[in-house]
Amino acid sequence: MVPSWFLPLLVLAACAGVRTAPADHEITYLPGLPKQPAFKQYSGYLDLRQGKHLHYWFVEAQSDPEKKPLVLWLNGGPGCSSITGFLTEHGPFTIQPDGKSLAYNVYAWNKLANMVYLESPAGVGYSYSDDKVYSTNDTEVAQNNYLALKEFLRLFPEHAKKDLYLTGESYAGIYIPMLAMLVMQDPDLNMKGLAVGNGLSCYETNDNSLVYFAYYHGLLGTRLWTDLQTYCCSKGKCNFHDPSNLNCTLSMMEMINIVDESGLNIYNLYAPCAGGVPGSYRYERDMLIAHDLGNSFIQHPQRASWRQNLVQLSVGKKGVRLDPPCTNSTAPSTYMNCPEVRKALHIRDLAPTWQMCSFEVNRNYKRLIKRVEDQYLKLLGPMKYRILVYNGDVDMACNFLGDEWFVDSLRQKVQVQRRPWLYKVEGEEQIGGFVKEFTNIAFLTIKGAGHMVPTDQPLAAFIMFSRFINQQPY
Repeated sequence: MVPSWFLPLLVLAACAGVRTAPADHEITYLPGLPKQPAFKQYSGYLDLRQGKHLHYWFVEAQSDPEKKPLVLWLNGGPGCSSITGFLTEHGPFTIQPDGKSLAYNVYAWNKLANMVYLESPAGVGYSYSDDKVYSTNDTEVAQNNYLALKEFLRLFPEHAKKDLYLTGESYAGIYIPMLAMLVMQDPDLNMKGLAVGNGLSCYETNDNSLVYFAYYHGLLGTRLWTDLQTYCCSKGKCNFHDPSNLNCTLSMMEMINIVDESGLNIYNLYAPCAGGVPGSYRYERDMLIAHDLGNSFIQHPQRASWRQNLVQLSVGKKGVRLDPPCTNSTAPSTYMNCPEVRKALHIRDLAPTWQMCSFEVNRNYKRLIKRVEDQYLKLLGPMKYRILVYNGDVDMACNFLGDEWFVDSLRQKVQVQRRPWLYKVEGEEQIGGFVKEFTNIAFLTIKGAGHMVPTDQPLAAFIMFSRFINQQPY
C-alpha cells in the first residue's frame, strides 16, 4: 500500500517537463588529470523542495553508455561525502597524495555502468540548504534521495528507462533499502537491484557480532572474554548491545576501548592507522566523550564508539576537520577545495567548504531505523530484484559476521550453500572470499578487504560488481 506522504512526491517528481542533459553541468576540463577523459562527465546541483540543493557528480560509462545500466552510489556516515567513494574507491580517477593530481583507476566501476555519486543529505560535501539547517532523519533522507534521483532523470532523460541499481556502503545500509522502498513503488523507474557494502543493517546484530569478531581475531584475551561470557550471557544467549548488568557494561567498556580507542584501524584491522597510535590525545578524547555523551555511554556503549557514530569531539572550532579514525582526508579535501576544481565542478558560491564528513550533519541526525529487516523482506517479496550484501572480512566498523547473521535472519530459501568465490589474478585463480546465495539475495565476503572494499581489494571488488551488475553467478 502506498503511504499517504508518498503521493505528493510522485506528483512533484512528475510535474516537470523533460529536457536533454544539461550542457551547463558538463565538466569540460578537470584539473589534475594527465589527459582529459574520452567519456562525458557532469557535476551540478539537484534542486529539491524546501530549498535543499544536493550536489552530484555523474560519469558516463567509458564505453557504450547508452547500453549500460545506471547506478546510484551513496557513502554513509551519516554525514560523509559520496565523493570520497569517487576519489578513493571506485571512481574513474583516484586522488594522489599531493592533493593536486589524479590518476586513472584501472578498476573504475564506470567501465561497467553509468555512475551517479550523490552528496546526501544537505550539509554533506558541497550539498547545502538555503536555511542552513542540517537536522534530518532516516525518513526525510530517503524522501530527498528519491526526489534527487527523479530530478537527475529529469535532467538526463536518456537514462530514465535504463536498468537502475542502488548501491552504497556503511550507513548506506540504512539509506539504500529505505530509498529502494520508494523506488519500487514508482512505475517510471526500472529498478533491477541493490548492493550494500559493509552496511549497517542492524545495530544489535552489529554490536553483538563485533565482540566475537574481536575475540577470535586475538584482540581481547582470555580474561576479558571470560568476563564477557560470565556477565553478558545467560541461557546460551549473549547481549553485548544494551546490557543491564553493570559488570557486563564495564567489560564492554573495556572491549570498546581496545577496538575503538587503542589505535587499531577499525576500518581495516590489518592496515596501519594514519597518524599513528594516539598518545596523550587519547586521554583528552576519552574525557570529551564522557562529557558529551554523559550517562548514555553506560546505557548504550555503542553510542560512544566510531562504529555507529562519528565521535562527538569539539570539532566546531574554526579550522578543525572531522576525519574518521585512522584516515587522512588531506588529499581529497585539498583537491575538492581548490578554486579551479570548484569552478570545473560548477560549485555554487553558497556551498560550504568541502569536508569528507560533516560533524554538524552527523550530530543533528536522528536515527529512526534500528534494523532494516522489514525493508528487505518487502523488497524480496516481488522476487524481481537482485540484492547483494557484501563485506570486507577485516572491517570492524560494520563487520562481516553481523551482516551474515542479518541476511540469514531473513530466512530466505538457500540456493547455493556457502562456498568460495574465485577470480583470476595474473592468469591464476584465487579465492576472492566466500558467498552464500539465497533466492534473489546473496551474502558475499571479500578476503583481505576492510570497510572500503574497492580501496583495499580493487580487482576483487571490480569482479564482484561486474557479476552483480551483469546478473552473472558469483
